[in-house]
Order: sequence, then C-alpha cells, then structure tokens
Amino acid sequence: MTSIHDFAAIEQWRHGHRLEAQHVRSLRTAFYKKYAGPREALAALPKAVRDDFAARFEFHALELSERFDSARDGATKLLFRTAEHLLLESVVLRPASGRTALCVSTQVGCAARCQFCATGKMGLARNLSAAEILDQIVQSGELAAREGRNVRSIVFMGMGEPFHNEEALHAALARLVDPRAFHFHPRRLLVSTVGIPRAMVRCARAWPQVRQAVSLHSARDDVRRHLMPVAARHDLTELREALAEVAALGQYDVMIEYLLLDGLTDTDDDVAALIEYLRGLRVHVNLIPFNPIAEAPPLRRSTPSRHAVVSESLKAAGFPVTTRYSLGADIAAACGQLVRDAQPGAAVAP
Repeated sequence: MTSIHDFAAIEQWRHGHRLEAQHVRSLRTAFYKKYAGPREALAALPKAVRDDFAARFEFHALELSERFDSARDGATKLLFRTAEHLLLESVVLRPASGRTALCVSTQVGCAARCQFCATGKMGLARNLSAAEILDQIVQSGELAAREGRNVRSIVFMGMGEPFHNEEALHAALARLVDPRAFHFHPRRLLVSTVGIPRAMVRCARAWPQVRQAVSLHSARDDVRRHLMPVAARHDLTELREALAEVAALGQYDVMIEYLLLDGLTDTDDDVAALIEYLRGLRVHVNLIPFNPIAEAPPLRRSTPSRHAVVSESLKAAGFPVTTRYSLGADIAAACGQLVRDAQPGAAVAP
C-alpha cells in the first residue's frame, strides 16, 4: 500500500477519480489537524470512493502494541511495532503547563552507543521511514485529541540519532510544517543530536527555524569520548564551529544538553571548561539529572548540592540555565528501557 503521506500519489488518485480538491483537503484536515482518525478522515470523501482509497493508502505505518501511563506526572509511553515486529517508543508528555508535547523516535535502537543511554546499549536494528516517524505523531495526536488536548510541540529525542537517519528526518520535517498536513510552526519542532556537525548545519540551512539541541555532556574531549564514542569522529572544535553556524542561521539559542554525573562532569574543572567552551556562543544550557540504568553501574547522579553549584556557576557566567526533570520515571527511567524489557535483543543488529 501507498503511504497516506505520499501527496503526489494521492493527487494522482484524485485526478483519476475526477474528485474536487476540496475532498482531499477535508480528509487531510480531519487526519492531520484534528487527529480524528482514519474513519473520520475517510468520511470526508464521497461514499463511492472511500473503499478504494482505504484499499490503496495506508493510514498507519505502525501498530500500537502497548501503552504505559505514569501514575505520577501524566506521561504516557507508547510501544509501537513495525511490520517486521521490531519495537520502538514514543512518549506523550503532559507537563503542568498544559502544553502537550510528543517525543518521537527516528530509529529502532541506536548506533551512537552512549554510555549513559539504555537505547545506546541495544545496538541499531534499522532506520525508521518517514511514514513510521510521522505515524508516531499521528497516533499520539489521536490519543491527545481524545483527551481534549492539542499537541503543541514535537521533539526528536526518542530512540535513535536523528541525523543518522537524515533523509527520513527531513522528509518528516517537511510534512510537519506543510500547511496541507500538520502545519506546525518550525519553532515548535526540536531535533536532539549527539552532535553531527555537518548534518547539524545542513538541517539549519534547510530548516533555520527548527530548533536543535546538542548532547554535549562534557567540554573535555577525553571525557566526552568516554561517554559518547561518536565524539571520536567529531572533536569539540569542529562541534563548536557547527554550533556557531546553527545559531547564526536560526537566530535562536541552541540548547546544550549537559548530563550531571558525579565526579565526571560536575567538578570545578568541568564547569570551568564548559564555561570557556560556550563563551561567545548563542546557547541555552539544559542540565540533566542522570537516570541510572543497569547497564552503566559506575555512573552516578550528581548530588543536589553539586547540581546547584553547576547551575549557579553557569548563570553567573551569563548563560540561561534550566534543569530537565524527566517525566514518566515510574514507567521507564531511560529511553529504550521499555523496548529492551519487552523484547530483549529485538533492536540489536546482527
């Protein structure tokens, strides 16, 4: 079947059935903007052609396998299954602000192998298609719509490194900002990366208003390479040049994600190195308390007092600073944990 997101194919189908364009526009409004689901979307078409459209075009590229609801903070983790039965996660975030956000995956597993990440310990099974990325948003949006909520923002911060699946990422971004489809403002989209310099710049040139977040975690090359093996390919100097260019192209503060690890990234020397590295860059620092995972027992979360010292030092140096408090800790402390527990080895490449 052809994906519902293939607009050229749908237009060809429309011409073949001699339908007015308004019928397809109404279908898309129901499906993309109202998250009303396939049945309501099909109802926008003349009855005589609904079955043919449903037989030709696939509304959902993924099967929703399981749902996990937090009893603490309103987060919901959705476990999806691909056609070949691989598992991936998305998260619906309902913070106290009332602004519903979605965290979506771009890969089944991840090849970056970051020491602190459950997904990185799984290996990579494959990239997701643009249709599979978008279907996470569609099905999560349908869930939110049933609750009377509007999806306000999308973060590519789930399983996988988005820039290791660059073509599908860009195709998904194109549909997300397309007035005929979701019609999100680019500023409500955020791509989180381990720091692939040239891909960061390509994204900023193609989508200057789409925000980027960079997993820095250390401004010392040796520590960063230890935590993030991918850093061996792109040193901090190259990454800094990309950060400056991305900020200049987008005219916004790039988010710097910084994981606080006891004795490893939170010492006075670490903070001094971070301040020096970021000086002169247009950035916003997001401090992240570590969520322990069984696969990385030596890593420990910074103490609250040390966290406060790091935060105040950065603020005193003139940087905007926030702390990310993860939602849904009671349903899975780290990204990728649900997939690993539900189907061990499912996302590990041979």
